[in-house]
Amino acid sequence: MGVGRSWSGVGACVVALLTAGVAGAQPLSSGDSPIIGLGEGSVSSVPAPEGPVATGHADAAEYAENNPGIAPAGSNDFSCTPSAEHPRPVVLAHGTDSNAYSDFAALSPLLAASGWCVFALNYGFADGAEDYGTGDIRVSAGQFGAFVTEVLEATGAEKVDVVGYSQGATVARYFINELGGADVVDRWVGLASPSYGGTFYGLGAALAALPGAIDLVEGEFSVALVQQVEGSDVLTEVNTPTDTVPGVRYTTIGTNVDEVIQPAGNVALRGEGAGNHVIQELCPQNLTGHFNMVYDPFVLQLARHTLDPERYAPGDCNPVALGTGIPELILQSNT
Repeated sequence: MGVGRSWSGVGACVVALLTAGVAGAQPLSSGDSPIIGLGEGSVSSVPAPEGPVATGHADAAEYAENNPGIAPAGSNDFSCTPSAEHPRPVVLAHGTDSNAYSDFAALSPLLAASGWCVFALNYGFADGAEDYGTGDIRVSAGQFGAFVTEVLEATGAEKVDVVGYSQGATVARYFINELGGADVVDRWVGLASPSYGGTFYGLGAALAALPGAIDLVEGEFSVALVQQVEGSDVLTEVNTPTDTVPGVRYTTIGTNVDEVIQPAGNVALRGEGAGNHVIQELCPQNLTGHFNMVYDPFVLQLARHTLDPERYAPGDCNPVALGTGIPELILQSNT
C-alpha cells in the first residue's frame, strides 16, 4: 500500500511510511561487518564506517539508502573506554523497516560528544525483506543481546544502558524481561515505545477479528510490524506478569500526537518503578510525532537527561508544528 490508496489523513501517512519503510530498501552490504546474530529467519550486523551527523529523519533515511551499512556518527568504536562520569556504554536499537543510521544519526553523535561510548546494531533483517527491523522480535532480541555481550567484553563495562526507538524499545525490553538482560542493563529508555502496541487507527483490531487476516498482513508487511499490534503474542509475553523486572530503571518518552501508537497512552509502562514522560506535558507547544521524535532537539536532550539526570537538563522548550517531518519522509520513501 502506498499514498495513492484510498486511505486519508494521518492514516494514509502511517500506512505509506510503514509499507515503504523509513529508510527505503537496505540490502545486506559488505559495509555491515561482522554479521554477529544469526537467528531463524533474520540476521543482524554491526554497521561501519560512521556517516555524517543528520538533523532530519528524511535526510538520514536518504543517506542510509545511498550508503548501506553506514553507522551513525560517534558509534561502534570498540576501542572506546567508558569514563568515570559515564561508566556504562549506551546501546541503541532502531525501529521497524529501518537501521541504526536512519534512526540515530542525531542521538548517537550527541551522546558521544557528551562522553558516552555509544554502540548501534542493525538487527532483524528478515528473509525476503528489504530492510532491517522486519524479523521476529524474539529473534531480534536475541541478536541485540549478543551485541550487548560483545560491547561489554570490548569495553570492560559491567552493565550498559539502552535506548530503543519504536520497535527497538520492545526489542531491547524483550531482551531485558525475557532473555536475562536485566543482569547487564541498568537503564532502559523507550522513545515512542509500542509498549502495549497500536491499533493503527482501528486497522489492527479489525484485522485481528477477521479469520486469516493476520497471516495475510504478515505477507504484505512484516512479522515485526504485526507483532506491534495491540494484543499481540509478543507484547503479551513481554508484559506478563508485569512489564518491568527488578533491577532495571525504565523510562518511556512518548507523544500525545503519535501517528502510529494509538491510543498514545499505550506507550507508557505500568510496572513498579517505571517513569513515563509525555512531550506535551513537559513542553505543550511541541507537537512532534512518532517519526520526528528521534530528530527533535527537545526529545534528544530529554533522552540524554534521562540517561544522566544529574548532569544534563531536559532541554529548551520550543514550538514544533503538528506533522513536522512527515511530508519529507513520505516523499523520500516513495522516490
